[in-house]
Amino acid sequence: MEKEKRIRCQIFCQRGKTIEAELSADTKAYEGDGIWIWVSEREEGGCRLGKLRLEMKNESCRGNDNLRADRPIRVSLPMEERPEQITAMYLFNEWWTRPAFVAGFAEIPEKTQVAFLRYKDRFSCIIPMVGREYKTCLTGGEEDALCLEMTSGLGGRRAVDDPLYVMAEGSDLMEVIHRVFSWLASYKGILLRTKRRIPEMFTYLGWCSWDAFYREVSEEGIREKAKELLEKKVPVRWMLIDDGWLSVEQEGELLTDFMPDPEKFPAGFKAMTQEIREQGAIRWFGVWHALGGYWGGIRPGSRLACKEQPYLYATANEKLIPSPFTGERFYRDWYKVLRREGIDFVKVDGQSAVPYYLEDSLPVCEGARGMHEALEGGASYMDGAIVNCMGMAMENILARPSSGLSRNSDDFMPEKEGGFAEHLLQNAYNSLYHDEIYHCDWDMFWTVHADSVEHSLLRAVSGGPVYVSDKVGATDPKILRPLAYRDGRLLMMERSAKPTLDCIFSDPMAGGVLKLHNVAPWGEDKGGGIAVYNLTKDVQSFTFAPEEIPELAEVDADAYWVFDYFQEKVFSLDRGERYTGTIQPEGFGWFIFLPRKKTAACLGLLEKYVGFTAVESSWEDGDKAVFVIREAGPIGWIAEKDPQKVLVNAVDVTGQVKKEGKLFWVDLAEGSAKIAVSVLW
Repeated sequence: MEKEKRIRCQIFCQRGKTIEAELSADTKAYEGDGIWIWVSEREEGGCRLGKLRLEMKNESCRGNDNLRADRPIRVSLPMEERPEQITAMYLFNEWWTRPAFVAGFAEIPEKTQVAFLRYKDRFSCIIPMVGREYKTCLTGGEEDALCLEMTSGLGGRRAVDDPLYVMAEGSDLMEVIHRVFSWLASYKGILLRTKRRIPEMFTYLGWCSWDAFYREVSEEGIREKAKELLEKKVPVRWMLIDDGWLSVEQEGELLTDFMPDPEKFPAGFKAMTQEIREQGAIRWFGVWHALGGYWGGIRPGSRLACKEQPYLYATANEKLIPSPFTGERFYRDWYKVLRREGIDFVKVDGQSAVPYYLEDSLPVCEGARGMHEALEGGASYMDGAIVNCMGMAMENILARPSSGLSRNSDDFMPEKEGGFAEHLLQNAYNSLYHDEIYHCDWDMFWTVHADSVEHSLLRAVSGGPVYVSDKVGATDPKILRPLAYRDGRLLMMERSAKPTLDCIFSDPMAGGVLKLHNVAPWGEDKGGGIAVYNLTKDVQSFTFAPEEIPELAEVDADAYWVFDYFQEKVFSLDRGERYTGTIQPEGFGWFIFLPRKKTAACLGLLEKYVGFTAVESSWEDGDKAVFVIREAGPIGWIAEKDPQKVLVNAVDVTGQVKKEGKLFWVDLAEGSAKIAVSVLW
């Protein structure tokens, strides 16, 4: 910020008084009107941390006009130069963020919690901070100033001493984002994604009851769906019983008991879960609940409330919720019951409702941290297996100590026109920062739907769980086959898919395409992929190069084979060489990148979107290449020359080899056993 320009503050008080303050250019401080304000900035961990301190003079034995509860502090920071482009990740409702592509500071939406800035010679990432008590958000300001608003959700306070923002700059945007979130994780005492564990069940295909039954879920419906999946040989390995199973008082949406609704699940869960496990391949069951127990909390005066009273918190607005201080025992008691009933994991919704639960009761940051620590402590009875959901407010993101999985977007809405484009947009851009802390869950979808193939490809590249919510009788196994092995294990990529750099600062809904990149193991090396989506109703052109996938820079290769999955075509590109193509209105494509070897590059299981991850190892010896593949099926490889002989587990299959240009494949019968393919030239 320029020294000659002054920081401006607006202070809003409970009784309507507003104080306008300009801080000294030298001291960054202001004193007057019975208030003292000081803004500082320091370097730490390759980042710049801004902090605000404020004190208001109070009179003894008199009424004082202190800070109001909602956004009492607004700070305008003059900036040295204006960026060329800004992508602002803002909360469009309480739970989720989406991008706004803006040209300047004045256009930044309210409740922006991450901003990516592009300058001529560098990038910047700015995070308005979550402190001990006050949460900060960016908002629209002036052309030459960045505006921040602070709130605690608790009125009447006379002093503030909390961080205001953290930011970093550099020539590589992904490195800048990582640097900021690494600092945040250390500052908050939480783990980065690379140190968080994704629970085992979420590495397999799953099914969720929500879009199949909504709140009319029942034992009969769960049993019918499990039977259908078994009969169709769909390798789903876990089932999630979503909202509708709980014992609740519908008026006020209040939880009344730990056990399920006796009308919908007359015998509880235990017999049902046990019998389904014995009859088929389902190994895990999960249930849904809200962070407050149910949407409105726990019913006061109920047997549950009386029994759990020491572990509950009565809020100023007369809600009864798990306590931010002692609530761990509430969750432990609940999860003990669920474990006895055969439940293995929980999905916890409504997490960003913390400011509403605790309004005028506790500071939002303190409350969020306490409730998440209580939840995760209690979830030790579930081996920490939590799907965090409806919780992308930054006070939630930075409050969870160690749970591994977090939903990355608003719900899949099967009946909403244009829903796929918005769903894709949110997931793609949210992953730019959410992936730094969590394994990202891109939500469920339907296999019988107009956009089912687009959705299935999106889940394949997402790097997260894959689960569907088809109604009874509606699951199409063909849509799921490219996503998983025969045993249901996902061919999962390494991280959350992210937009390529040329897409980050432009709106793909307005024109152009959205390209998502990701990587995955390919034997001892890495392979990558770029998914291309046209979100417009016009034909669009697009380009890409291998260097757009950052991790491929770690691979010892100057050139890459590129496999066009849907067109079944092969071509080669140098690391920085660009390919140009066209894509039809609302069309999509998937391009796989494998380092170009001396003789051949194995594509693994051709029918799978990320089939190259099935290649466990490969090696070359003169005119021979050997590929070890996790299971049998259509196997493909890329090579310049026709093979003289091809062996599968030492059996000659040369006569079965098919060819299209430089693409070769063998249609082997599907099987779960590992195979070795030897190609001789």
